[in-house]
Amino acid sequence: MKPKALILSLFLLPLIWTSCKKDDPVIVEEEELITTLVYSLTPDGGGETTTFRFQDLDGEGVGLPVVTVGDLKANTTYEGSISLSNELESPAEDITPEVQEESLDHQFFFTSSVPGLSISYNDKDTNDNPLGLKTLLSTGDAGQGTISIILKHLPKKTAAGVADGDITNAGGESDIEVSFDINVE
Repeated sequence: MKPKALILSLFLLPLIWTSCKKDDPVIVEEEELITTLVYSLTPDGGGETTTFRFQDLDGEGVGLPVVTVGDLKANTTYEGSISLSNELESPAEDITPEVQEESLDHQFFFTSSVPGLSISYNDKDTNDNPLGLKTLLSTGDAGQGTISIILKHLPKKTAAGVADGDITNAGGESDIEVSFDINVE
């Protein structure tokens, strides 16, 4: 090959290479910082709302989160709703609408060690899979234990058991994970 042809082909190679690249932008969704989770429970048929609140204003820093709990009544069904926020922003940023908008990419999971307590989903994503911003919580007899709430990002919603709230096969990453001590009277 002649030197001019070699130089010309070395010059043209990057132009040819870049013209073959896909021009579609890659959209990267940043995970939001969630400093506060509030789980509000209102007895079916009305009554006083019981609020469980987890607040960690230093994120994964050294400070301990502030956890506020309330008591639940035995043999009662509650309508539950979860709200999420980032209180490090000023004003505080409500993350709940974003989780709702990106419902295909999120799912809450609930576990409880309280005897007779059950939590079921009361909302769905656009593919008719559970989301968990709205729940029904039913208590049994008096007892104590914990409730854990985990928000998964990009769970495998069609994996075995996931639609029923089984986190075992869910995969994905945890956006927030909190536990509350529960007293059922």
